[in-house]
Order: sequence, then C-alpha cells, then structure tokens
Amino acid sequence: MTELGAEMHALVERLYPLCRSITGDGVRATLDTVGEYVPLQVHEVPTGTQVLDWTVPQEWNIRDAYVADATGRRVVDFAASSLHVLGYSVPVSATMPLAELRAHLHTLPDHPAWVPYRTSYYKPEWGFCLAQETLDALPDGEYEVRIDSTLADGHLTYAEHVVPGQVADEVIVSCHVCHPSLANDNLAGIAVATFLARALAEQTPYYTYRFIYAPGTIGAITWLARNAERIDRVKHGLVLACAGDPGRLTYKQSRRGDAEIDRVIRHVLAASERPHHVTEFTPYGYDERQYCSPGFNLGVGSLSRTPYAGYPEYHTSADNPDFVSPEAMADTLAVCREAFAVLDRNRQYTNLSPYGEPQLGRRGLYDALGGRSDTKQAQMAMLWVLNLSDGEHSLLDVAERSGLPFDTVAVAAGALQGAGLIKA
Repeated sequence: MTELGAEMHALVERLYPLCRSITGDGVRATLDTVGEYVPLQVHEVPTGTQVLDWTVPQEWNIRDAYVADATGRRVVDFAASSLHVLGYSVPVSATMPLAELRAHLHTLPDHPAWVPYRTSYYKPEWGFCLAQETLDALPDGEYEVRIDSTLADGHLTYAEHVVPGQVADEVIVSCHVCHPSLANDNLAGIAVATFLARALAEQTPYYTYRFIYAPGTIGAITWLARNAERIDRVKHGLVLACAGDPGRLTYKQSRRGDAEIDRVIRHVLAASERPHHVTEFTPYGYDERQYCSPGFNLGVGSLSRTPYAGYPEYHTSADNPDFVSPEAMADTLAVCREAFAVLDRNRQYTNLSPYGEPQLGRRGLYDALGGRSDTKQAQMAMLWVLNLSDGEHSLLDVAERSGLPFDTVAVAAGALQGAGLIKA
C-alpha cells in the first residue's frame, strides 16, 4: 500500500496547481489528467439546461488576475495560487484606493499566514483572497486591480468511469472536482476514487461500479437529472471526500441509516479495529445529500477522514499537498476495497437440506478443513450459514450474529454452495 499511497500523492501534486471551479477549462484539465489513469467518458451539458430545480450556469474561465501597487509589483497574484481569486469573479480592470479595494478582499484574521478559499457562483461579484499579514503590510495608496476572466455560455463538464460487473445493478462512487488548490478537499478523494477504480478493474466484480467525477452540488444534480430513468439500477453508493488528512476515518450514513452500504462499512470499520467514527445523516455536507434527497433516497453514504470544516486547514491554503499523506490515502483506499469486497459477496442463500443438519463429513467438507489453524472457526461458519440460509438472512447477517469474520463466512458459503447444500 505504501507504493499506491505514493502514486496517489503524486496525482494530488499534479492536480494541485489547476484552477478548478464548477465549470471551465480547469475541470477539463483535471479530467484529462485523471483520464491518464482510468478511461473517462466526459459529458458536456450546455449553459441554460434545466437540471431538476437548477439551471446549468454560464461557464467561467480565468487567465490572469492580480493586485499591483504603485510600483507595478503584484502584491496579490493569481499566478502564485488559484486561491487568490474569488471563484467565479466577473472581469475587472480598474485603479482604486486601498480603502475602496478592502471591500473586495478576503482574509483569515485568526490564521494570518493562510489564504482563504471563497466563491460567488450565483451572484455576480469579484474579489481577491490573501493572507491577513499581506493585507496588514499594504500601505494606503492607489492599486491596479485586474481580473482577466470570462463568464459566457458554455458547458458544465463531468465524467464517468464504469467498471463492468457480473450484473447490471450498480454501485456509484462519487467525488467532487470543483475545488481549486485544496489537497484534502478534494484532490485526495479524486485520487482514492481513481486508484479504487483501477483496483476493481483488475477483478471481475459482482456489481457494476460507476465512478462519477463532477462539480459539487450542481454536478451531482446534473448527473441525477440526466440519469433519472435508470436510477433504479443504483443499489449502493459512496461519496469520497477529505480522504487524505491524518485524522481518523469517519463514515456518514445514508439518509436511510440501514442501507446495506451503511451496514457493510460499519462492519468493516469495526472488524478492522481502525480508529473511526460513524455519524448519522444530515442534509448538509457533500453530494450524499443530493443522492439521498427524498425523491431518490439512494443508499449512498460518505467516507472521509476528518469531516468537512472539522480541521483548521479546511478551505484554506494550508490544505496543501503537505497536509495529506500517502499513508492516509492508502488507508482510505484499503477501507473502500475491504467494504466493496464484502458488498460484492453479501448474498442471501437458501438451505437445500433444511431438515436437520446435513452430514458434512461424507461430503468432504470437514476433511477439506484439516490442518487449518482456524478449523473450528471454519466449521462454525458452515453451521451458521446452513442455519441462517433461509432466504431472509444475508452473509453479513450471519457474520454479525455469529461474531465470525465475514471472509470466513463467505468462504464457508462458497464451500456449501459447491457441495450443493445451499443456493443463492
């Protein structure tokens, strides 16, 4: 996992300088880079398209922006960091005194060395973000203000990657691609999703896995609007965000609270003995709130490390590649893989010999266990699977009720099915 962690961190570093927003060339450049790792189907949705209760906005692009003092020195420079410009700023070219400029400057007084991340997507505005210590050092006087941006009819861009499964039923994995230079929120989520897709492609999963790379809120809403007629295929889902910080893992349950993905991830986290926290659903956060809106009510939870707004670096320049670690991303990826391994094998079975306990010895099932260090555990797993294979209990039910590891239960079910004693 160390090597995978390093590769994910390298992807974060590649994506970090790009200026992303909810639309524009920064999103396309991001998807182009991700497309070097997994093939993507890119979708372009025109400005003005009605998507549920929303409308696709104009596309925003920016080439340059700065505040320069009387000597021409750039005291705030977009070229140094995409965070320096208020997202979706309208174009401006003017000279004004510092007293007038202050109304358009955003800082973090409590963290004077950090630059905040701010946006104004749906209200025409312009502005700059800078460190409080930079602002404090600016003398009164005239400043040249320049934002070379465009707001024009264009497209909203999102992408999908599909890992085919044995069945058409889908698991969606969603991550937002709209934030500029913020490593944990959400370049780490993009990296984990991408390497998870690569790992699943090396297998033959039971479910079809659909990875969605979309701008936050409006992107997920657009995907839902364009896929409403086939939404019944989505059986499970996971939103990945804040996947690389040093905090413990946090799972936010779906709106249902008892969806299969909720139970699976709770089980995996508990069985792994990793430090973790499970929270109830709230209609605020990332795009799980769109997938879990009452009209869709999908079984989609959210996996992160420290949740949004739960760490001081959130939405600031301190959320840089140094803030996320290869080890944390590798750990998040491992949990996803463990959870989907359970999800893929979690079936309900029917006992084909339900009257009394079938003779396992003459079928070679006990003999097949000889020499194993966990022979007794494996025998108990077979007995539990036989007893609860009534068409109503899943293998996860068996694992939880028996206290046995899911893998042991799944292996027992495979052996019993191979002997013709149970069927899915």
